[in-house]
Amino acid sequence: MPLLEDFDFALGDQLLKQVDADLFKKGMRQLTAGVTIVTTAIGNERRGLTATAVCSLSSEPPTLLACVNREAGAHDPTLQSRVFCVNLLAAHHRDLAALFANPDKVEERFDSGEWGVLESGAPVLMDSLASFDCILGQTMRADTHTVLTGRVQAVRTDESLEPLLYSRGAFGSFIP
Repeated sequence: MPLLEDFDFALGDQLLKQVDADLFKKGMRQLTAGVTIVTTAIGNERRGLTATAVCSLSSEPPTLLACVNREAGAHDPTLQSRVFCVNLLAAHHRDLAALFANPDKVEERFDSGEWGVLESGAPVLMDSLASFDCILGQTMRADTHTVLTGRVQAVRTDESLEPLLYSRGAFGSFIP
């Protein structure tokens, strides 16, 4: 399925003002988010990245949304394989989240953690808070990222774990 057309935000015939990127990032660092590792596989080649731009889209049918930077090493393989898994990280995955976020550690990423597969063949972190195994649905190119929709094929959960969170540029955990 091809990417939807690039889009511009416009108000009438005028493009909207662009806010300074550093100011935008400073503001967005105030948003606390769950941390995920998005994975894919083509044959024996596994790829993955740390992401916080993930959310549910629909429960009928179960669908989620993930935003992936087009420069990320897992971007093109995800589009090619048309499968991916969103693994919600638990508090004990802090080092794994940092590893999958480090562009210099691509080869070492799957050396840590307990990895398996569910329906699609995409890597599943077996001790995650939850994993959503997906078939790629629609995609939309949006500036530096591609918005992916995933039709969920399988879910595994472990409600005994505490979530890993990201806020103000650091990983942390939630204490109720």
